[in-house]
Amino acid sequence: MIDSQLRTSGVNEPWVLAAMAAVPREDFVPEAMRGAAYIDRAIPLGDGRWLAAPLVHGRMLAEADPKASDKALLVGDGEGYLATLLRPLVGSLDAVPPAEAAHPGEGGYTLIVIDGAIEVLPDALAERLADHGRIVTGEVVNGITRLAVGRRAAGMVSLLPLADIGIPVLPELAAPRRWSF
Repeated sequence: MIDSQLRTSGVNEPWVLAAMAAVPREDFVPEAMRGAAYIDRAIPLGDGRWLAAPLVHGRMLAEADPKASDKALLVGDGEGYLATLLRPLVGSLDAVPPAEAAHPGEGGYTLIVIDGAIEVLPDALAERLADHGRIVTGEVVNGITRLAVGRRAAGMVSLLPLADIGIPVLPELAAPRRWSF
């Protein structure tokens, strides 16, 4: 995974590689999928959940650039693979399931990482981000998932797409369906 997926795709930050080498992915997949824990695609976890490909998590970590001073929020499984990678890199890590991300909650987070692709960033989630705080997520645009980053400035969060990459979509953060021809 380190040499054949991450390094060859530009994930070369020593701290990202060390974190991902230290956490066995097979501990976070169903027993029947343990032999495929390191494949370069998402792995179904059941109940509509997926473990993103190693490259997705590597790129997310690299773009998040977590610091010991960060108060971080993970939208995803607080006991999952990405949480386990992120927790030792930040000062504190809270987690909310995707279904609760659109609800108001504690704020002041300097880093928010969304473990999946979203069609819309809920206002209540954006409001949890501190001024100049960072956000890393997947973003769905016209059916294509992209890695995106953003910052909160002047009370607003804007996302900048970085790269097309296959990221599991979070249906809880889909845009409302509209009528069209």
